[in-house]
Amino acid sequence: MATTDTAGPLAGPERAAPETEPKGPFLPRLKVLWEFVRPHRRTLALGLVLGLGTTAATLATPMVTKWVLDTLGTGASLTPAVLTLVGLLVVGLVLGLWQWVLLGTLAERVVLDARSSMVRRYFSAKIGALTGRPTGELVTRVTSDTVLLREAASSSLVNLVNFAVSLVGTIVLMGVLDMVLLGTTLAAIVVIGVLVGALMPRIAKAQEKAQESLGSLGGTLEGGLRAVRTIKASRAEGRQVDRVLADAQESARHSVRAVRTEAVAWTIAGGGIQLAIIVVLALGAWRVDQGLLAVSGLVAFLLYAFQIVEPVTGLTMNVTQLQAGIAAAGRIREVQAIEAEEDEPGAAAYRAATPSPAPAGAEAGEERDAGAASGTEAVPDDVPRLALRGVTARYLPGGEPVVHDLDLDVPHRGQVAIVGPSGAGKTTTFSLLLRFLQPESGQILLDGVPYDALTFDDVRRRFAYVEQETPVVPGTIRENLQLSDPEASEDAMWEALEKVRLATKVRSLEDGLDTSLVGTTVSGGERQRVALARAVLHAPDVLLLDEATAQVDGLTEAAVHAVIEDLARDRAVVTIAHRLSTVIDADLILVMEAGRVRARGTHAELLATDELYRELVAALRIATQEAPAAA
Repeated sequence: MATTDTAGPLAGPERAAPETEPKGPFLPRLKVLWEFVRPHRRTLALGLVLGLGTTAATLATPMVTKWVLDTLGTGASLTPAVLTLVGLLVVGLVLGLWQWVLLGTLAERVVLDARSSMVRRYFSAKIGALTGRPTGELVTRVTSDTVLLREAASSSLVNLVNFAVSLVGTIVLMGVLDMVLLGTTLAAIVVIGVLVGALMPRIAKAQEKAQESLGSLGGTLEGGLRAVRTIKASRAEGRQVDRVLADAQESARHSVRAVRTEAVAWTIAGGGIQLAIIVVLALGAWRVDQGLLAVSGLVAFLLYAFQIVEPVTGLTMNVTQLQAGIAAAGRIREVQAIEAEEDEPGAAAYRAATPSPAPAGAEAGEERDAGAASGTEAVPDDVPRLALRGVTARYLPGGEPVVHDLDLDVPHRGQVAIVGPSGAGKTTTFSLLLRFLQPESGQILLDGVPYDALTFDDVRRRFAYVEQETPVVPGTIRENLQLSDPEASEDAMWEALEKVRLATKVRSLEDGLDTSLVGTTVSGGERQRVALARAVLHAPDVLLLDEATAQVDGLTEAAVHAVIEDLARDRAVVTIAHRLSTVIDADLILVMEAGRVRARGTHAELLATDELYRELVAALRIATQEAPAAA
């Protein structure tokens, strides 16, 4: 009859610009990363101890080497010194292997925890808060950002401490050997540190920009793939490719900038240390020649000089990893700021203290018997199944209300069709009924009980909802049918498929109920019938249909209408109607305009009394016997 509202959580509200990563000083941003590590701090501490043990073994090796050299020509045995060297090697290898496995496992656990928390937040979030962000960007945060978090949240933190200890220990032992050579080495380290430190902010900024572009790339690509048929039909493949690749190129540009800056930093660090070693070798040789330093002391000092390359370059690389991890942690932490659905205070207590209503579909006498047997209370027929009283709602604070002062009743049984022009508030009404959108004012009642006194589960377990655009979720036919009723038997599933005339088709498939709906084996209309079969299987008190016949042929449409008629005998069926056939069959038609119900009645009554309804019917160019008389 009319198109579905384009605004709203069901169709997607206006997209809000995603927040950027947290900016500011390094230490406050480091606290964000620490939040991910804190649950594993004991494991991290053990990894740190193991790393320090490995560092100690490495620091002791040059001194033991000096011991070996000093023993030459003295007639003393070399065995103790050589065995000590072998022992240090073995200890270092064992501790290093243990640390590697420990921190690798810790890294994966941190990633799993981060991914688990984000996925849980996504599916517990309010619809409006979730659909205000590009889907591809949300996926990128679970996949790509957590990879960056992996090293930063485990080995980078430990390695920074280990390399710092190694650097300090090396400097101290070099001072024990020769203060003049130490001064030369420290001067080189200071110069290198200043140059590398100046490059770190540029590296961090480039990495953050690269991740932002990557999130945009994911959103654009995901949206394009979902609309690939429309894009191809519009001959817009090239333009869409250009849009996606523009984001890819932007991400690559920032990544290349980060790589180039990192390369400069590492080159300065490595090259500077190598140059310092050459200077130390020349100066040390002169001091040996002058008798100011023993040859064994020079050899040990040079070993430390070579060793100092690792902590200096290691600190540079791990600070870079830490910067990337902090940026990723900030983006992941933003997910936790997405507003989640929360039950009103006291709703759970009301549920525990109040008997649940009798099941839909029972006759009056059966309801009383069932209520007496199970402790439930039957709801009188004069109390509407659903009622909206003066409801006003808007999607954006300060925006125009999408519905205002909305009043409507849905009886316990029968089919109610909602019609109206685009933007009238039809989809918003569904959003309110399913609690995807909270009213700003007014009240929604289920069996006379205000929504505020019910949990989200209390409300949604009473509904089945069939969308027009995406009626199935990724998975098999069986998994889709059992989405609302995981314990449903196979016989019940086949019975539901029979009712929507899909059983023969499913039986003809090689995998039957285990056929995946991700591919193209099942058509769009058949997917919609799978969704309708799921609703039949769930047998809710209220069935919400966003035009269940929008993607089916004429014969199947008749079968679907038969199912709706059957369900409407003992429960409420509410349909956003786009076809005249759906409207004619309805027991009650609600005509919406500008967020209100402007008229209600049967098809014949509305043709005779409501001008907008006549215009909507006439727009379909379908003649009816009632139309001339009503004109």
